[in-house]
Amino acid sequence: MKKITYSIIALLSVATLAQADIDSISDVEAKYSNKSSIEAQKELKQSFNLGFSTTSGNTQTLNANGKYDASFITSGYDNQELKVGFDTSAFFTENNSVKSNQEFTANLGLEQIIANGWLGYMGVNWLNNPDFKNYDSKTAIGIGLGKELYKDATQSLVFKLGTSYNILNYANAQATDEFGALNQYVEYHNQLNKVSKFYFKAGAMENYADMNNDYEVLSAMGLNVAVAEDISLTLEAEVNYDNLPPVGFKKTDTKTIVRLGYNF
Repeated sequence: MKKITYSIIALLSVATLAQADIDSISDVEAKYSNKSSIEAQKELKQSFNLGFSTTSGNTQTLNANGKYDASFITSGYDNQELKVGFDTSAFFTENNSVKSNQEFTANLGLEQIIANGWLGYMGVNWLNNPDFKNYDSKTAIGIGLGKELYKDATQSLVFKLGTSYNILNYANAQATDEFGALNQYVEYHNQLNKVSKFYFKAGAMENYADMNNDYEVLSAMGLNVAVAEDISLTLEAEVNYDNLPPVGFKKTDTKTIVRLGYNF
């Protein structure tokens, strides 16, 4: 029977936590920096997103999925802007009342503006996807620096470099892995016109103990279109490559996502 996927959005009841980069879907920046380019305002800004995605690699599924984002700005170091971002998402496949291919994420990021385009960040992210990639839980805590390399009226380019402590708990008998890693992240935005924005994001992580072999790369490219004052449509393609995946799993996974968002 054809698989039908239902999504759930894990809404945390913490009004003071908020989130970032509402126009995008994939958590590239959460995995490899914090929540980059946090589109925060002094008042709480939130977004709900619902849509469909297809996956290939370790799973071949059609999914309905959802995500919640929120963000705000407060005063930080030397009275410079401190951006706070939070998001959570979840989806799973249900076939004949049996749920599988579940994936849950939660990400919290802080971005401190310093001066002259420089910023500092701290991020915490958590992932659970036992069917997709064998992770009962994958947790990372990272810090680092970033620089806005270019910005004009329509385009922006940001680069970040940092380090993270990672804890990988597997769903099977594979032993828990803990390690430090080098993280890199780059993000490009282009406001094509009044209603359309193109973005590209790529992040990488290398285990300090084996940087030539134990590394992963995640990239996402998409288009966000405002279809009404508070409603946007996002189309996105994602590729995730893990050179040393969990035992028995493939190195490459892809997602193609269509999602409708409501911003408030």
